[in-house]
Amino acid sequence: MRALAAAAIGLAAALALVLTLTAVGPPEGVTSPEPLLSSVPAHP
Repeated sequence: MRALAAAAIGLAAALALVLTLTAVGPPEGVTSPEPLLSSVPAHP
């Protein structure tokens, strides 16, 4: 029973964190126009 209560508290805390971050919105700033490399460049 103690494990079930701990799991419920953890789930509630995670949900509260997600809802808080959703309410705040994305951080202000400029994103880079350069795409991220998804593979390692070939070596010469």
